[in-house]
Amino acid sequence: MKDINITKEMLKPLSDDKKDLEQVVFKSMPYWHEVWHRLIKNKLALLGIITIVLLFLIAIFVPFLVDYDYSDDNLDRVNIPPVMEILEDSEGNKYFINKDYRVYAIENGRISKQLQVKKEDFMKSLTYYGENMNIIMDYSNKENIKYLDKQGNELVEAGKIWNKDNILGTDIFGRDLFIRLVYGARISLLVAVVATIVNLFIGTIYGGISGYIGGRLDNLMMRLVDIIHTIPLTLYVILIMVVVGAGINSIIIALSSVYWVGMARLVRGQVMSIKQQEFVMAAMTMGTRKKDILMKHLLPNSIGPIIVSMTMLIPKAIFVEAFLSYIGLGVPRPMASWGTLSNDAVQTLNMYPYQLIAPAIAISVTMFAFNFLGDGLRDAIDPRLRK
Repeated sequence: MKDINITKEMLKPLSDDKKDLEQVVFKSMPYWHEVWHRLIKNKLALLGIITIVLLFLIAIFVPFLVDYDYSDDNLDRVNIPPVMEILEDSEGNKYFINKDYRVYAIENGRISKQLQVKKEDFMKSLTYYGENMNIIMDYSNKENIKYLDKQGNELVEAGKIWNKDNILGTDIFGRDLFIRLVYGARISLLVAVVATIVNLFIGTIYGGISGYIGGRLDNLMMRLVDIIHTIPLTLYVILIMVVVGAGINSIIIALSSVYWVGMARLVRGQVMSIKQQEFVMAAMTMGTRKKDILMKHLLPNSIGPIIVSMTMLIPKAIFVEAFLSYIGLGVPRPMASWGTLSNDAVQTLNMYPYQLIAPAIAISVTMFAFNFLGDGLRDAIDPRLRK
C-alpha cells in the first residue's frame, strides 16, 4: 500500500456550500401524520370520508331546517313521485295525475291544489272540479283513457318537472320521503356507531386478556366466543325484545352483545404475536405489571388493525339494522328507518318504485363509503398490504 502524502491544502476547512452534502431531503413526520397523508392520496378513501362527513352533517342538521316531521302525513298528497309528468289544457293550466287517478293543479313546479271528484257517470267518466278548472276523465275505453278539459279538448303532454314540494316524493300516507330518509340516517348511524364503540371496548379488552394470559383461560374465553358466535342474531333480538320491548334500544343491546366476538378474535391474534417481541420481554424483566404491559404496550401496538376492523363493522351494523327493521324487528312505526322505508316501499313496488330507490341508494352509498374508508385505512396503516 502506497504512502499517502497529506498536504496543508487537504487540511483547509470546507466552505459553506460543501458542508450540506448530506442534507435531509424529506422532513420526518409522526406515524399517524404519514398514515393520514397516505390515506388522503387514496381517491376512493377520500371519497368515502367526504361522503361519511356529509351524511353525518345531513343527519344532524337538516331536521332543524325543515318545518315538518317524519310522521307528518298529508292524505291529500299520497304517492306523489319526485318527477311529475305534466298535462296541459287549452287554457294553459297545468295538471299532474298520479296513478291513483288524483288530479292536482301545478304552478311553478309546485302543487297548488287538488281537484275534487264529482261522479257524473260512474261507468264512463269522472269529472274533477277546481276553481276555474274542470277536468273529465273518460274511461269508457279502458285501453285508452282520455283526459278532457271543460271545452272538450284532450289534455296534451307538457314535459316533466321536478317536485319542488317533496324532492323525493311522498309515501302512501303523504309523508315526505326526504325527511324520513334523513331521520332514517339518524337511526341507522346511531345504532351502528354506538354498537361499534361498545363492541370496540368489549372486544379489545376481552381479546387482549385472552391473548396475553393464554393457557386454560384463553381456551375457556375462546370457547365462550364460539358459543356466542353460533347463536343467530335474530334470536338475540327476539329474546331482548321480550324483555326490553321493541325499539332502537333492543337493536343496540343485541348488536352490542354479539358483534364484539369478531373484534375479540382479531385482538387476541395481534396480542399473541406481539407479546413475543423484545420490548414486551424487556418490560416484563423490569417488573412492569401485566395490566400496564397489556394497556401500554400490547393494545397500542395493535391499534392499526383494530381501527380498520372497527371501520368495517359500521357498514355491517347498518345493514343488520336495516334488515331487522325490514322484517319488523326494528324500530316501531311511524319512526323512520332505512329498513322500514324499504319494507313500506316493497308493498307498492310495482306502482311506485321510486319509494324503494331512495332508501336502497342510501344504504348502498353508506356501506360503500365505509368500505372504501376501511380499505384505505388498511393500506395506509400497513402499505405492505397494498396489492
